[in-house]
Amino acid sequence: MLERIVDRVIARVDCCPWPAHAYGARIVPVPARPMRFLYSPAERRRRDATRWTLVQGILAPVQFAVFAASLSLVLHYLVTGHGLAAATISVLAKTLCLYLIMVTGSIWEHKVFGRYLFARAFLWEDVFSILVLALHTLYVVVLVTGAAPPRMQMFIALAAFASYVINAGQFVLKLRMARHEQIASPVAGQAG
Repeated sequence: MLERIVDRVIARVDCCPWPAHAYGARIVPVPARPMRFLYSPAERRRRDATRWTLVQGILAPVQFAVFAASLSLVLHYLVTGHGLAAATISVLAKTLCLYLIMVTGSIWEHKVFGRYLFARAFLWEDVFSILVLALHTLYVVVLVTGAAPPRMQMFIALAAFASYVINAGQFVLKLRMARHEQIASPVAGQAG
């Protein structure tokens, strides 16, 4: 009994392509996990039917363009000490874009998954989005209250931007996963 349990544990973590050489000739089959799809068929239909999918598809590249412009203005200010007003306005524009895409994204998530935030398919992206939102909001609070000098404000903006890049990468990976599922199986999600 104990030997069988140990064999199963080892079989789950063993990466040797020749299992007979690793732990004897006995091969313990490990049951395959059922594949989980990003969208169920009903969720995929709702995703394709809602106008909020198009809204997200438009806002995401707009936000990225604002981010790129703002990043260059912030870096220009940090390097030269000139252009504080332009950098500040650009960070505020980026923050406004972020709030807009978060609100519309929550509406999209509700239309597709029935939840405004933290749907199973986008749980970690939503969790990290909260951090992104918090850092952008911190920038605005520090700017409005004058709690930090301009250079520190710009470093807060850079931290917010770094978190945004990571979060955007998460969403790009999910988009690729969804496209891969759709190509791999036109009826993807029937098991999920």
